[in-house]
Amino acid sequence: MNSSKSPGLAGFGILKNTTCHTEKKISVFFSIIFMTVGILSNSLAIAILMKAYQRFRQKSKASFLLLASGLVVTDLFGHLINGAIAVFVYASDKDWIRFNQSNILCSVFGICMVFFGLCPLFLGSVMAVERCIGVTQPIFHSTKMTSKHVKMMLTMVCVFAVFIALLPILRFRAYQIQASRTWCFYKTEHVEDWEDRFYLLLFSCLGLLALAISFLCNAVTGITLLRDKFKSQQRQGRSHHFEMIIQLLAIMCVSCICWSPFLVTMARIGINEGRSKETCETILFALRMATWNQILDPWVYILLRKAVLKNLYKITRGCCGVHIINLHMLELSSIKNSLKVAAISESPVSSKQINLQPLSSTGQ
Repeated sequence: MNSSKSPGLAGFGILKNTTCHTEKKISVFFSIIFMTVGILSNSLAIAILMKAYQRFRQKSKASFLLLASGLVVTDLFGHLINGAIAVFVYASDKDWIRFNQSNILCSVFGICMVFFGLCPLFLGSVMAVERCIGVTQPIFHSTKMTSKHVKMMLTMVCVFAVFIALLPILRFRAYQIQASRTWCFYKTEHVEDWEDRFYLLLFSCLGLLALAISFLCNAVTGITLLRDKFKSQQRQGRSHHFEMIIQLLAIMCVSCICWSPFLVTMARIGINEGRSKETCETILFALRMATWNQILDPWVYILLRKAVLKNLYKITRGCCGVHIINLHMLELSSIKNSLKVAAISESPVSSKQINLQPLSSTGQ
């Protein structure tokens, strides 16, 4: 333990005093359950998105579906790789000294945690930007946002996320085993060096920036769609926009709820340096909330589809009762009829007809 400064045991410094304990059986059980549910959910979402992509291959929706497929595939591999490593660590009784002498596993775990954390957030923001361009600048979108360009964007996002994940390794900074001994990440305890603070702040700032971009672009897209809908009653060609913006809003809400605690916690640790009061339990709870994002993301595409929403509307209409809906329709029609009668009675043509009727009767 005293040789923690050596390269082979660089990540074991945190194992001296562990104040965060997790029960092995419960942790292994929940890790397996979460990993299985996440893999099945993402696999189902990939099948749905690929089927939709084949239908809309030559339309404006194709670029959105391609980005969404990239997001779900990233979530799938995140569950598969991170979940498998976590289960292995729990099954090995968290004895890192026995199976991680060269610190390779911890480095791989830390790289995967950063990559599969930032990449979905980046892809969510890129999807929001793509949809904003598609709604506000449809001509530019149809000429520039082809499948080739979207694939290039996907590649650039993944390369950038890989670079951020590999940055500590390139700077000869090993990822650290955290106090719970169940995962690896940047140094979060006794952070005194500016470089350790920089990595924490970089991760949290990039994640929060991606959420902010998603919020801004989705707001612009939603306002544009609503304004166009009120201006014109032509709904043709706009229904798929509303479907995609609903999905984007759901993704943004899920990402904000799941990722904000972890990103804010990392930012507070980076800002407060060694004076941070974040406990191991707080960090672990924030991490578990972040993992829920990869479970809930695919259900956005599974549930918030046009066919599913139509069926939900029919079920809701049936549950509310046709008589109530018919009553409201009757009231609306009666109000419309009364307004029409009032408008006709006040028109000059009707007044002339009323004045001519007595003249014709006197003439007889």
